[in-house]
Amino acid sequence: MKRRFATTAAAVLMAVCTMLAATSQVDEAMALAQRLSPRLAQKVTFKQGKKKAADYFTLANAGDKVIITANNANSMAVGLNRYLKKYCHTTVSWYADIALDLPAVLPAVDSTETVDARVPQRFFLNYCTFGYTMPFFDWHDWERVIDWMALNGVNMPLAITGQEGVWYNVWRNLGMTDEQVRGYFTGPVYLPWHRMANIDAWCGPLPKEWLDGQVKLQQQILARERALNMRPVLPAFAGHVPKQLCDLFPKADIKKLDAWDDFEAPYHTYFLNSEDPLYAKIQRAFLEEQTRLFGTDHIYGIDLFNEMEAPSYDCDYIAGLSKHVYESLRAVDKKAEWLQMGWFLYYQRKKWTPEVTKAMLTALPKGKMTMLDYFCERMEVWRMHDKFYGQPYIWCYLGNFGGNSVMQGNVKQSGELLEKALQEGGANLKGIGSTLEGFDVQQFPFEYIFDKAWNFGASDAEVVRQVADCHADVPDENVRRAWDVLYNKVLTKPSTTFRGTAANGFPYYKKLAKRSRAFADMRALNEAWQLLLKQKSVTVDAAKIDLIWTGRELLGNLFGYEKDEFDSAMVARDTVKMREKAIMMRSLLADLDMLNAQHPFCTVDKWIEQARDYGVAPEVKDYYEMNARRLITTWGGDLNDYAIRNYSGVIANYQARRWEIYIDEAFRSVRTATPFRDKERTEATHAFELTFATHYGEQFPHYPDVELLSLSRTLASKYAQELNNWLSK
Repeated sequence: MKRRFATTAAAVLMAVCTMLAATSQVDEAMALAQRLSPRLAQKVTFKQGKKKAADYFTLANAGDKVIITANNANSMAVGLNRYLKKYCHTTVSWYADIALDLPAVLPAVDSTETVDARVPQRFFLNYCTFGYTMPFFDWHDWERVIDWMALNGVNMPLAITGQEGVWYNVWRNLGMTDEQVRGYFTGPVYLPWHRMANIDAWCGPLPKEWLDGQVKLQQQILARERALNMRPVLPAFAGHVPKQLCDLFPKADIKKLDAWDDFEAPYHTYFLNSEDPLYAKIQRAFLEEQTRLFGTDHIYGIDLFNEMEAPSYDCDYIAGLSKHVYESLRAVDKKAEWLQMGWFLYYQRKKWTPEVTKAMLTALPKGKMTMLDYFCERMEVWRMHDKFYGQPYIWCYLGNFGGNSVMQGNVKQSGELLEKALQEGGANLKGIGSTLEGFDVQQFPFEYIFDKAWNFGASDAEVVRQVADCHADVPDENVRRAWDVLYNKVLTKPSTTFRGTAANGFPYYKKLAKRSRAFADMRALNEAWQLLLKQKSVTVDAAKIDLIWTGRELLGNLFGYEKDEFDSAMVARDTVKMREKAIMMRSLLADLDMLNAQHPFCTVDKWIEQARDYGVAPEVKDYYEMNARRLITTWGGDLNDYAIRNYSGVIANYQARRWEIYIDEAFRSVRTATPFRDKERTEATHAFELTFATHYGEQFPHYPDVELLSLSRTLASKYAQELNNWLSK
C-alpha cells in the first residue's frame, strides 16, 4: 500500500511539475510578445505542445486569435516571428529603441502550418560582437537582443559578459593586487581581444565599477536566455594568464606569446601550459567562482591560439594540450563540453594541417568538443578536415567584420552552400549559426541564415517577396523588384576585413584604399536605389534602413570616382578641374553625413551616448568615450580603420577632415610646382586621427528634421549626372 501511494505521489508530482513547466513556457512566450507590443500580445495565444524529436511550432487560427503551439518557449517565439513576417509583413529590429511596426488590423492566419527545425542547435554571436556592437549595451538593449535571438530560433548564444568580475576574484586570490588585475584587463571595447588572448592592458586599466556592473548584467542576461530555452555558452580558462604570474609562480610553465597585429610590449600575452599543475588549479578556481555567480549549462567556450602561434605544432604536443584542457574541465564539471571556434583553422590554415587538427579534436571523447565552422560563406573548413573527425559542428555565416557598415555578404550563395552542407555534412552537423563581428543596421542576411534552420521550404522568389514586403510601408512592386536586384546581383561577395566605401577609406596618394573600392555591382545597386525611390512613402524602420543602406553605399563609392578625377587633374596641374572636383568631394561627404543622420544607429552620437551613459563619474565617462572613439577610428596596432563606420558625425568630423588634409596638400603641390609631400601629409593625418580618437566632448553636426524619401530623391537628382558619368565608364 505504501509503495502504491509513493508511486502515485511521484506521478502527481511529475504531473504538477509538467504543468508548471508548461505554464512557464507559455508565460515566457507571452511576456516576449508583450515586450514587443501589448496589442500583439492580445492577438496571440501560446500553447504547450507535445515533445517531439525536433523543435517545432504550429501556427493556426481560432476565432479572433492566432494560436501558436510549440514544444518550448523558443519554438513559440519562432512561430510568433513567422506570423509577424508572413502575415503582418514586419520585421523586429534587434535595436531596443526601434518600435515594432504593425498593421492597423492584425490579420488572421489563413491556414494551419506546422514547421520543424532542421537542426537542434542554432548559435549566435562572436567574441568580437561584444566589442564592435555591444560593449555599452545595458539591460534595455540586451532584452531586445535576446528577444530577437529567440524570434530567430537561437538557442545557443555566446554569453561572455561579466567574466572579468570572475577573473578579478580569481587573480586576487592568487596574490595579485587590485591595480595589477585591473591593469591586466584592456579597456571595455577591447575586452574581446583580451578574452581571446590577443592583447593585455591596451586602453586600460578597467574601472572597478565596470566589473561590478557587468556581473549584475550577466546575471540578467543568463536568466532571460535560460527562460527562453537557450543554452548559454559561458567561458572557461584557456591558458591566458597575467604576466605577474611569472613572478608569483616562478616554476610554472608560462610562455610569452608573439605580438599580435603589431601590439608590442607591454601588450603581449602569456600562456600557461595545460600540463602544468597550476593550469588545473586556475581552471577549478575560475569555474567554481563563475558557477557561484552565474550557474552553468555545462558548455564552455575555450579558444586556443586565436590568431596566435602555438608553442608547438607537434601532433603529440597538441593532442596532449587538448586532452589536459578537457580533463581540467571535467574535473570540475562531469557534464562539461567544450565549444571551440574554428576561425583559427581558416586564418592559420597553413599551420593547422589535417594531421595537427585531427590530433587536437580526437584527443577528446566524441561529442565533447563542438566546432564552430566560423566563416562558411568563404571557406567550409569541415570539408578540409573530414567533417571534423566525428566531433559535432555548427555551420556558421560570418557576414560582417569590424562592424563595417557596408553592403557585403554573398547571401544567396551562402544559402546554397548551407543546403549542400545539410545534405552532405554528415550526422555530426548539429547546427546553424551566425558569427557576425558587428550588427550594423541591416538584419536580412542573418535572419535569412537562421530561417534555413527551419523547414520553411521557401523558394528564392518567396524569400525576396517576403523581405521586400517586410521592408515597405505597404507591399510595393518597386520594392520587390529592388530586393530582387539586391538579392541576386548586389549581395554576391563574401565579407572581407577593412571594408568601407571610397569616402571613408584612408586618403592614399593617387589611389584608393585597397578595401575601399566599390565592392558590389554599382550599376545593379543604382538600379535598386532608383526602384526604392519610387515608393509612395517611407515610414517603417526597415524601409528607412534600405534607403540609407543603398544610398550611402552608392554615393560613398561615387566619391571614389570624383577622387580619381581630382587626382588626374592634379597630375595635369589643372587647378580649375581640381577645384570643381574638390567641391564635389566635399558635397558628397556633407550629404552622406546628413543621409546617415536620418537613423539613430547610423550616427556617432548614439555610439558615444551609450558609452558615456555607462559611466558615473565624469572622468569615467570620458574614459569610456575615448574607448568608443578609438575603436572605430585608429583601433591600435596595425588595425587603423579596421572598424570604420558610415556614421554621421564621423564622416563630417573625422573622414572629411582627413580628406581636407589631402586636398590642401594637393593644391599646395600644384601651386608651388613641388612634389606632393606624402610622408608629411600621412604623418599629419595620423596625428589628427589620434587627436580625434582621444578627444572628449566634441560636438557633431545636427540636422533639421527632413523626410527621408524626399531627401533621397533630392540626392539622386543632385548626383544624377555624376552617377551617369561614373557608371557609364
